[in-house]
Amino acid sequence: MLLCLENRYFNVFGIAVNFLIVSAFIATQSVFVPIMANDLFAKVSAPVLDTGQVKIMREVSDELKVRTFDDEVKQKYPNALIADVDRGVKHIKMTKYYDGRPVRINVVEIDPKLAKDYTLTPALASDTLSNKKTITTIAKNTNSIIALNGTYFKPQTGVPLGTLMINEKLYTGPIYDRVAMGIFDDGYDIARIQLNASFGAGKNTVKVDNINQPRMLSTYVLAYTPDWGNLAAPTPKYGLQIAVSDNKISQISTAQLHIPQDGYVIAGPASLLNKFKLGDRVKLDLSTIPEWKNVKHIISGGPYLVKNNEVFVDMTAQKLNAIGGKNPRSAIGYTADNHLILVAVDGREGSSVGMTLMQLANFMKSAGCINAMNLDGGGSTVMYVNGQVVNSPQVKGGIPLSNAIVFTKKS
Repeated sequence: MLLCLENRYFNVFGIAVNFLIVSAFIATQSVFVPIMANDLFAKVSAPVLDTGQVKIMREVSDELKVRTFDDEVKQKYPNALIADVDRGVKHIKMTKYYDGRPVRINVVEIDPKLAKDYTLTPALASDTLSNKKTITTIAKNTNSIIALNGTYFKPQTGVPLGTLMINEKLYTGPIYDRVAMGIFDDGYDIARIQLNASFGAGKNTVKVDNINQPRMLSTYVLAYTPDWGNLAAPTPKYGLQIAVSDNKISQISTAQLHIPQDGYVIAGPASLLNKFKLGDRVKLDLSTIPEWKNVKHIISGGPYLVKNNEVFVDMTAQKLNAIGGKNPRSAIGYTADNHLILVAVDGREGSSVGMTLMQLANFMKSAGCINAMNLDGGGSTVMYVNGQVVNSPQVKGGIPLSNAIVFTKKS
């Protein structure tokens, strides 16, 4: 069997070498004897590889990619415990020291070219936004091999705070112009996100300030979809609510309205909304700035950690001063060759004191990230790998979460 396999590999490489020799000969003849080029091509035919030979060449190529990935990870994380989760997916455990104090770090690095059977996506705890579940439950419900806590959320309700899009559906809008990660079929992007939205018909439109988010100003116009729940949030002072069903205004009231399953509710100042009447046909337009074309998923965080291959922490600009100091941390980023980096840092204990945002930013840069951002941290920091929580969150198994970023089998 070994001799047979060796002969097959030799045959494939022999054909490849012969093909190169013939090609070089043809190129030489076409330069020096152009008149004979057509006759030469008529007489010389390139070798044809059969299906088995092509398969062997692909196997050799994939095996080289796997070995290259293995070597890169070993060089990048010296003295770490490295485990294979699946093809192209590595789990790395290490302890680093900052100012003489220990910090436990869990990293997952993914090469999407090797992990072709999986996809990265945000996942909600439930069908509606006002729910929380442990990361183990979220991971099992989505049949995921990797999960990391996701964006910030309101502790009382579980509503995500910031942009969240899953499978091209926008669930929640941005707050404070914070940074978010866009996930595409062929890679990732990270940028500060704003909402570009309007409600109305034709020229008779109003700006929509957010979707499925808590009200920050009484002057804001907000949209609430069935993902929010059964009832819209309370009406602001001197405000109105407009229920839209099948793109037609079905109800107008100063009270909280039920959200139609085939529509939404708009809530805002009466001075802006009293121009609309029952029965009006209306439209809700939602997009983001920047307008990420072909984006499949968006998950927000903040602040930046790495921007355009440079350490960049804009904590004040994104109104995140409250999360300074050494704490448990979670982060996500990607490398120049689109390797995904997920990180969970334990903190607030003697055996792991946690990281500052600047320390986390430098770590993400050392892991090769050209862009990276902070995720919700503190008590929310929890990482799941192949059926178990691998870090040491303050609450065993991790607190119930609003959402997570998961790596799951393609359907």
